[in-house]
Amino acid sequence: MSDTFINSDIKDVLIRPLKKLPDVRGWLAELFRHDEINPAFHPAMAYISSTDPGITRGPHEHLEQADFFCFVGPSKFKLRMWDNRKDSETFSHVMTVVAGEDSPMSALIPAGIVHAYQNIGDVPGIVINCPN
Repeated sequence: MSDTFINSDIKDVLIRPLKKLPDVRGWLAELFRHDEINPAFHPAMAYISSTDPGITRGPHEHLEQADFFCFVGPSKFKLRMWDNRKDSETFSHVMTVVAGEDSPMSALIPAGIVHAYQNIGDVPGIVINCPN
């Protein structure tokens, strides 16, 4: 890993706002659609986790797996990623986003991108992951 990071977007990381569609029952949000994601990243499984306030999960780096995280709330998360792919034009770039209840979004994180997220809210937060 490089000693110096560059704050910027990271090649191949896809951050997408999730649109909550409210109705009298609550709300619904599409997490992903096969027609919007490269087939190489189509999920092979899905799981949901709860993370307590102040807790960090990661950092993780997968050599072959991409993660597709969905942050919808409650709570909010700081997601930090850095490009550890030596052949990438954004090698050593670091990217940080805040996502969750106030800013629902998905994050597609390809293999070789080191990533961690922390619950920076006041309540336990839910994260959905659909890795390939």
